[in-house]
Amino acid sequence: MSDNVKVYEGEDLQKLIYKAKEELGEDIKILHYEEVFERVIWFPIKKKKKFKLFVEKKEEEIKPDIDFNKLLEKVEAIVEEKIKNSLDIDTLNKNKEKEADIKVNQFEEFTGESIDLLKLLIKKDVEPDVAKQIVKSACGIDIDTGKLDLTTSTFEEALIKGFEDNIKFYGEFNIKPGENSFKVLSFVGPTGVGKTTNLFKIASDFILNKNLKVGVISTDTFKVGAVQQARFYANILNIPFYTLADSKNLRKTLLELSDMDVVFIDTVGRSHYDSWKLGEIKEILKGGLDWLDSILTISCNYSYNESLNVIKKYKSYFPVKYLLFTKIDETSSPGLIVNIAVKSKIPVTYISTGQRVPEDIKVLTPKLLANYFLEELNE
Repeated sequence: MSDNVKVYEGEDLQKLIYKAKEELGEDIKILHYEEVFERVIWFPIKKKKKFKLFVEKKEEEIKPDIDFNKLLEKVEAIVEEKIKNSLDIDTLNKNKEKEADIKVNQFEEFTGESIDLLKLLIKKDVEPDVAKQIVKSACGIDIDTGKLDLTTSTFEEALIKGFEDNIKFYGEFNIKPGENSFKVLSFVGPTGVGKTTNLFKIASDFILNKNLKVGVISTDTFKVGAVQQARFYANILNIPFYTLADSKNLRKTLLELSDMDVVFIDTVGRSHYDSWKLGEIKEILKGGLDWLDSILTISCNYSYNESLNVIKKYKSYFPVKYLLFTKIDETSSPGLIVNIAVKSKIPVTYISTGQRVPEDIKVLTPKLLANYFLEELNE
């Protein structure tokens, strides 16, 4: 056995993982684990189950000598380049307005206020073809010009009509207590999008406002902090909470929780480019496929093309039925929501508006989405 491989033995696999990370650091590589059955001395017929965990230590890197003068020169050069190429906020906004004017020029079939609404949508990063689709739903033929113009009295009415016609709004999950409609929802998505936090926001609403019986399972056994955070929330809500790392135990646990109204499964965040890790999550969730639907969590900070890549990749691994958007409070351009909802045709559910649990989450509706686009006009 390699000198870098260390073996831990004990009766609780999760505690062994914690111990390994405490001793060797968070960057350990878990190779595999074995189940060992030992005879009990005072009761030879009975066997005691133990685990052997094999982990690999990360080799220490040899740190090169640092020339701080050269490093400082490089930092100064980078800062100077940033200052040289940077634009102030006003200039950026003017550029966006000019860009909107240029893109709107391709929509010759529109006239009047419909042009102004197209400019607003494009300025907020809605793709031109999507903006055209949204605005068209609220238009009729203008008799004087023979072109399309808004038939509504306000932009809000036009946007609500356009969103209702082109986006699937699922709303909140309509689960009634005690109806034996056992529902299992897994939260999947890239690292750092807020899956765990928003899972417990929804769980809190289900428990406190809808009187539902809720259980939570975490499959994120790789980050000790993530499990501790989830267990902390579960303890506050006084609900069943389990951690596991294989499909067999997932199925067994779900059967034990079958008297719940809904069970949430929290998964580890993985890059959509990491097919191997996505495959590991899929393998674990396989144990719950009889009941399982997946909620894909997307950050509003993502670019349009990157978000499409995330959706395409995650749909190829998981039964994605709903979209949940996060970090709307960290962007001034809500266009991504519209682009993704229209292009993917996946129903949208909730939108996260901040970090507070359980307050900062709302059901995404056409009116709420319209308000995000009209905030500047209403100020």
